[in-house]
Amino acid sequence: MHDRSIQLQLGIGAVIAAAFLLLVAIPTWVSSPSNVPNIILSPLFWPWVLSGLTGITGLGMIVTALRDPASTEPEASDVDDRSRAWGRLVSVAALMGLTMVLMPRIGMVWTSMLVFAATAFLVRTSHPKTALVSAVLVPLVLYAFFAHVAGVAIPQGDFVRLP
Repeated sequence: MHDRSIQLQLGIGAVIAAAFLLLVAIPTWVSSPSNVPNIILSPLFWPWVLSGLTGITGLGMIVTALRDPASTEPEASDVDDRSRAWGRLVSVAALMGLTMVLMPRIGMVWTSMLVFAATAFLVRTSHPKTALVSAVLVPLVLYAFFAHVAGVAIPQGDFVRLP
């Protein structure tokens, strides 16, 4: 399979996913009170933004794939060991499931730290120290902003509570 066809398929998939999110998933499953004073604090805002960016990215991929000249020679696979690639894919799926299990027990901030670090090492980051520092600081800074500046309640766990 050529890069062009992969990019075209990914772009079409992204546009379809964005359309599904914007037209079905967000209106159906994301609820928002009508009296939210600031649009940025609305539970609908960021899903809309991310869905829109997904659609724009998909359109960009489609345009790029269509402008790229078609290659006639077959390309070599960039995956050396398919069984390890499948193992990483299954590991990411397990990590997603573990996220859903841990979130109500230890809270969003602590779960985010653990998942960020685990994902960084799963994809074999070339900057492990930066990944660990980011895994700790990014969730803490986001918590501090949303909980103390924006006044948005962040889910806390059963065992550890942040101030």
